[in-house]
Amino acid sequence: MAAFAKRLGTGKLAALSRELPVDKRTAFDGALRQRRLVQEMENHVQKLVRQSAKVRDKFFLYSIMPELSEAQWSTARRHPTHPPEKFIEGAKAFRRQFWEEGMGRFDEPMLPFNARTRKVAESGKWIAYDVVLDVFPDLFAWGVLVLPKDLKPGERRPVVVCQHGRNGVPRDTLDANNTAYNNFAGALAERGFITFAPHNLYRGEDRYRWLSRKANTVKATLFSFIIAQHDQILRWLATLPNVDGERIAFYGLSYGGETAVRVPAILEKYCLSICSGDFNQWTRKVAATDEPFSFMRTIEWEMPYWNLGHTFDYAEMTYLMAPRPFMVERGHLDRVGVDSWVSHEYAKTRWLYAQLGLAERTEIEFFQGGHSINGEGTFAFLHKHLNWPSKTTPNP
Repeated sequence: MAAFAKRLGTGKLAALSRELPVDKRTAFDGALRQRRLVQEMENHVQKLVRQSAKVRDKFFLYSIMPELSEAQWSTARRHPTHPPEKFIEGAKAFRRQFWEEGMGRFDEPMLPFNARTRKVAESGKWIAYDVVLDVFPDLFAWGVLVLPKDLKPGERRPVVVCQHGRNGVPRDTLDANNTAYNNFAGALAERGFITFAPHNLYRGEDRYRWLSRKANTVKATLFSFIIAQHDQILRWLATLPNVDGERIAFYGLSYGGETAVRVPAILEKYCLSICSGDFNQWTRKVAATDEPFSFMRTIEWEMPYWNLGHTFDYAEMTYLMAPRPFMVERGHLDRVGVDSWVSHEYAKTRWLYAQLGLAERTEIEFFQGGHSINGEGTFAFLHKHLNWPSKTTPNP
């Protein structure tokens, strides 16, 4: 130290004092200072959240179609719409980015299906089979296939993939006593649809979160596995003799609703998607500290994804589905959020579809219920867009 001080031209160093320093501040409060520091950081994050919608618009929507940002004041009763082709073509690069940078992609070849099946349930109108498919060497997919009994040889019907939520299993979607699912996979089969209820990995607290955290270290997420599983399921369904591979729809509740805005946004073989019990302002829900339904106040610590707040909230995910039909099912008393948040985010989806001349392809249904499949407007939506005649079978 003496040599170092000499080089700096400070001369001889003074001896260190043996006296301890004395804090002469009379009004210092360390706890208050720490609270103030944390509050400053929180205020900064919440400011970024408030500004994030404009960042996302500039990043995605307006980069594809700058003309959508140039609207002027008008009293015209009608305005022309924009041909959707430009947006559809421009969205392709963002779909790749959402998959690779947002959800994470395992870019390796799929194994042969090696399908294994067994009969597990039967009603007067349908038969259900467990199905297991190979995906990667250490990953398989499984679910329940429900076939209506009135299928005719050579007839090809639409399929509705019915997705369970957190800690659920495929058979839940066939349970009439489960007030969340209300037998919706069985009810749709009674209406003549083929249904398939896949198993998603979000079961077993907190084991799937450990898997997600491990996946983060290799630029992947829980949905990296789920997307691969659904990709294989879609490929397999399209090979079945009674399936119309161009009419495979997705309908999910809760975490299945979260899947409904992520997986079909990437896998275009899903011809439409219905999000039930989940649609929200995702960025706010992840980061809010002042709402009881925020992920800041739950055990779901796997929910933050890399930079989605500046790239893809739920509206942007639905943009990736255009021109395919998309619907939201929302219970007024569903505590995953509040109607005002859901309506705010869905309005962006509805606006873009309208600007592209696709307004008739998107809907939202509110019902006086909770975190549940309602099965009214959504069933009509499926009949309409899957071009399948409606039967008089009552809803669940």
